[in-house]
Amino acid sequence: MYRRYSFLMVLLFTMHAWVWAQEELLSKEDAVALTLENNFGITIARNNVRIADNNQGFLNSGFLPSITANGGGSFDRNNQEATFQDGSVRAIDGAETTRYNASVNLNYTLFDGLGRWYDYKRLKEEYDLSELQARETIETTMLQLFTVYFEVARLTENVEVLEETFANTKNRLQRAEYSFEYGQTNKLDVLNAEVDLVNDSINLINGLQNLKNTKRDLNVVLNGELEQNFEVDTTVVFIDPLTLEEVLAKGETNNIRMLQAQKNIKINDYSLKAGKSVFLPTVGLTGSYGWNEGNFPATNFLASSTSTGFSAGVNLTWNLFDGGNGITQIKNAKILLESQETLEQQIKKEVKRDIANAKGNYENRLQIYRLQEQNVLTAQNNFERSNERYKLGQISSVELRQAQLNLLNVKTGKNLAKYNAKLAELELLQLTGQLLNLDI
Repeated sequence: MYRRYSFLMVLLFTMHAWVWAQEELLSKEDAVALTLENNFGITIARNNVRIADNNQGFLNSGFLPSITANGGGSFDRNNQEATFQDGSVRAIDGAETTRYNASVNLNYTLFDGLGRWYDYKRLKEEYDLSELQARETIETTMLQLFTVYFEVARLTENVEVLEETFANTKNRLQRAEYSFEYGQTNKLDVLNAEVDLVNDSINLINGLQNLKNTKRDLNVVLNGELEQNFEVDTTVVFIDPLTLEEVLAKGETNNIRMLQAQKNIKINDYSLKAGKSVFLPTVGLTGSYGWNEGNFPATNFLASSTSTGFSAGVNLTWNLFDGGNGITQIKNAKILLESQETLEQQIKKEVKRDIANAKGNYENRLQIYRLQEQNVLTAQNNFERSNERYKLGQISSVELRQAQLNLLNVKTGKNLAKYNAKLAELELLQLTGQLLNLDI
């Protein structure tokens, strides 16, 4: 009898060997640490923060002077004829003239209508915005991580349920064969058990394969080796109700979309203020230290000259009318600011709705999970009673199989409800801005 299933047993053993080859536990904390360190999206987001940090630095503020060094030289060779004041004439073929110069120049803007000051403050806000965007990327990645992590956990528990079901069916087949050999039952019970064992084997094989595939998905999020094997923590702890109330009380304030909208308003406000600098003059300071040398032919009054020295000056530039470009830019900046304020109101309503929906989904899924826990106890009790009655010959194998399938479905349904409830909790924490602040 068991030779029929030798190939099936070998296949199940091979898949078990892959799934459980390495007993190392990948805890939630380790998964988070690996994702924060290795995930591609998070790495790119952090690089964007570094760029914004460079942009907000004092070196990019416009408050520092510019210093340039210039140097040059020229050589002229000409045929010249010069007539002097006394009427004498002098002609030279191949007259050579050489000139050399070098200077260090300084330019500094003393006042530009406060444009650079507001630009500097805008860059500070843009840096803060980049940090919020990086945080949003991290939150989204963490939610993606736990979605896959908990799917691995769910499939792991489902495999355990399928293994238990397979073992029960295998025992039933053995009892049915023994009973048939002793003439206590007919062949139908044996055939039914054989069919059920094959079905349970197929379900277990599919469950193991799904678990392998999902572990590869998790390794992609972790940016680890695709075939690296591990176990996951199937323990789920839900947030304390009092803590949840505190989180919800500050949910709209801490929401990442709301924080970004507020930053965008500040950025547009500073852009508007910087644009108004076109109405004010620009005052600049210039200074230089230079050296000039020239060597001239006989036709020139001077044979050579050399000069060195400092020069400094102050200049004022006032663009009285630029054709209306400055006024147009200010009008557009005002409109953009109004649009950002309107968008903030829209986001505020959407966030309030999203938090309310997420809270309702979480409470609903948590209640379903609690009901499924009770349902498992009932189905377990029903299966155990049915198994005892089957041993006593009071019910058929079909009725026992139905009780077994009911228990299988209820247990896998409980697993699904547990992780659905936990994911709903994480979505709620993300919307309230606390996903990265609380223990999962």
